[in-house]
Amino acid sequence: MASSRLSAKNGPEEPVSRLAVLIDGDNAQALAIEGILAEVARFGEATVKRIYGDFTAGPSSSWNEILQEYAIKPVQQFAYTPRKNATDIALVIDAMDLLYTRNFDGFCLVSSDSDFTGLATRIREEGLKVLGFGAHKTPCAFQNACDEFMFIEALCRSKAETASVAANANAAPEAAPKKPASASVPVRKFPKEIALNALEQSSDENGWVHLGTFGSNLNRLDPNFDPRAFGYKKLSHLVKGRTDLFTTEARPVPGQSSENLYLRAK
Repeated sequence: MASSRLSAKNGPEEPVSRLAVLIDGDNAQALAIEGILAEVARFGEATVKRIYGDFTAGPSSSWNEILQEYAIKPVQQFAYTPRKNATDIALVIDAMDLLYTRNFDGFCLVSSDSDFTGLATRIREEGLKVLGFGAHKTPCAFQNACDEFMFIEALCRSKAETASVAANANAAPEAAPKKPASASVPVRKFPKEIALNALEQSSDENGWVHLGTFGSNLNRLDPNFDPRAFGYKKLSHLVKGRTDLFTTEARPVPGQSSENLYLRAK
């Protein structure tokens, strides 16, 4: 089986992880694809990119104009019976086929549908990592089934695009009303207790912990934690900005010109 190691890349010397990106075209917004693929690239190479849905009509048809641009392979699923989940079934079957090839280090599941909770759990049972991408409305069951879950609203390129994605995500599929560009994206309350718990679990006898170790523990306790949801581009920016919670210290790396960031509770 492919290596189960999958984390955000920190340098060119690290091996490139092979990732399968599977998109639920009935339950994901095309506007967010550039941000999603950019985020996937932080973790490895998307060697497979597939999207499932009925591209002749309905929500999936919005993807038609960008499939070639991003080299995403469409898997057509006709809606033979109304309100049946043919798209979900096709995605799960393909995911299991790909899983048993043993050619991947992880899977990226793009959907806001809780129906993929079982799939994420099954993939992780095989020792592979699962990255989830969905709207803020995504049920907690699917979010928590992933190793990391990222909100697509935080990955959009502009405020107008973010508002459009948020409006489409919150609208009923059969009638998605357009909202003005000033529409707000749901703001998540900062999980203070979880952050401090992650810090305590990984700190040394003096209370200090390396930023990378802290981040790994934080994602384990809260898979959908994303610093961008709180107004910070990176985790390092967040811990430096939350001076009410953390004290930070940059320490030189022996033999190198770089520094490592450490933090402890205030």
